[in-house]
Amino acid sequence: MSDSEQDLKRQVEELKSQLEAEKSKSKREIRLQVSAKGGVSLYGIRRFPVTFYQEEWHKILGMSEDIRGFIAEHAGELTTKD
Repeated sequence: MSDSEQDLKRQVEELKSQLEAEKSKSKREIRLQVSAKGGVSLYGIRRFPVTFYQEEWHKILGMSEDIRGFIAEHAGELTTKD
């Protein structure tokens, strides 16, 4: 194998590793952050954060069993995002 072929092979391997590193960066981690207006923002689920004030989050979290039940009851109508 010539030096130029070895260089090309090495470059391809470098590019593959860089691509894998970029792919792993693009996987969103779910995190919480305080918004500029004092709300709680949830990042990593959608393209933009979901933001509610703390009393709204408490109301939503208090409904968790209702939400789970609704999802189970309507599972046939709902789609999933994979």
